Amino acid sequence: MATKTSAFLDTSALFAAVWSEIGGARAILALGEARTVELLISSQVLTEIEGALTRKAPAALGPLTILLDAARVRITPPPDGERLATARGLVSHAGDALVLASALEAGPDYFVILDRKHFVDNEPLVAAVPFGVVTPGRFLENVRRSLV
Repeated sequence: MATKTSAFLDTSALFAAVWSEIGGARAILALGEARTVELLISSQVLTEIEGALTRKAPAALGPLTILLDAARVRITPPPDGERLATARGLVSHAGDALVLASALEAGPDYFVILDRKHFVDNEPLVAAVPFGVVTPGRFLENVRRSLV
């Protein structure tokens, strides 16, 4: 049996999934719930999403917990020093580097993020990491192609 496609979700993608019941990010959680894909986040992403929702939409904290549980989202171990150093060489923002290092540690097939400027369209970063760096929509296109 083939292994499931895995996706590491950045805070931006996870926020979009919680914020809107429609759209690509929420569809990714539905794929996790259907056990079609394996979804991963880091403790840093969890802390960031909880903070963002507390500030912007505190009523969404309960649905976040339900969505993460239903989608069987797995929290990954913290990154090692080598991966953190690699990530710091690819992105300048400390929080972004920690999340990227966590993705490097987890080794997913895809890193799903909405930040085009610093990640998706950052050609040196995309070339340097061993996984696809994609938006939710592009991730869904790739999964759809693999299922056909």
